[in-house]
Amino acid sequence: MSIEVGSKLQGKVTGITNFGAFVELPGGSTGLVHISEVADNYVKDINEHLTVGDEVTVKVINVEKDGKIGLSIKKAKDNPNAGRRKNNHKSNNNRDRTETFESKMNRFLKDSEDRLASIRKNTESKRGGRGAKR
Repeated sequence: MSIEVGSKLQGKVTGITNFGAFVELPGGSTGLVHISEVADNYVKDINEHLTVGDEVTVKVINVEKDGKIGLSIKKAKDNPNAGRRKNNHKSNNNRDRTETFESKMNRFLKDSEDRLASIRKNTESKRGGRGAKR
């Protein structure tokens, strides 16, 4: 079976990595759904969206000369707004529907502080830490 860019296919998730999921397509070929192509919103942990064995509808977004197939789950959805940035910040996640502004802001600040601490830690270890002699 020839895989053509733009076609929508049914596939089965055969493997999950930190950067995406491998999907077996009809005919036995395998493609990769990059983590950025799993959902319309930011995906921090792909395991919250997919598991091995899931049946998914994917859209072929590219086929490389070496045979690698790029797939998208979010572009396979029949959503006229797909691909556009949403400014209304609505989500299908129940937590977002009931979460107050203050709790969102607190979560954002905590995540931001955690990221900054991680960056500082990595930067200091590369420089030898504070007070390191040069």
